[in-house]
Amino acid sequence: MGLFGQTPQKAPKEQVQEWCRGLRKEGRALDRQIRAIQREEEKAKRSLNDAAKKGHKDVCTILAKEIIRSRKAVNKIYSSKAQLNSVEMSMKNQLATLRMAGSLEKSSEVMKYMQQLVKVPEIQATMNEMSKEMMKAGIIEEMLEDTFEVLEDDDLEEAAQEEVDKILFEVTKGTLGQAGHVSDTLPGEQEGAAAMVPSDDEGEMEDMKARLEALRS
Repeated sequence: MGLFGQTPQKAPKEQVQEWCRGLRKEGRALDRQIRAIQREEEKAKRSLNDAAKKGHKDVCTILAKEIIRSRKAVNKIYSSKAQLNSVEMSMKNQLATLRMAGSLEKSSEVMKYMQQLVKVPEIQATMNEMSKEMMKAGIIEEMLEDTFEVLEDDDLEEAAQEEVDKILFEVTKGTLGQAGHVSDTLPGEQEGAAAMVPSDDEGEMEDMKARLEALRS
């Protein structure tokens, strides 16, 4: 503790090094999140193939949308990782500037990336705290809250039917979804049976819906 109980301000070099460690830590957290989503995607693929064999068209569509949601989530996280890496590189440049000029300098590039990173749910708390420290250090200016967020349709309308068809075609190796159209006849229907979902599959349907909601949040 410093004079009058205040915590002494960190030296600029120490502060920048701490930010770099924090950025790398959050990058590893995003890597874990990506792996978790990809594991769920593999489960969805297996379930989709099982549903196709049973002739459950509605389940196939739900699972295809879940896979689309998973891949979009992973792409967003990869984008956030790239931004983290860019901020870390800028921080290393700040160290070089510090050695030459003796002080940190304002960076519009860091400002731009931090404005995006504070919106990423997985790392939001850390990025908010880091942005406040960077403002105090004079690297970025105060960030205004962006109130114009892009709203996603609750029923996944953004997952166009063409995307769904591509996923069905990919996962079922051409059994479903080719040429931008989901086949009206599934393997389980070829024997003439109506594609009714048995009651013991209702739990599986609820599980799929829950996973979709988790990815949507």
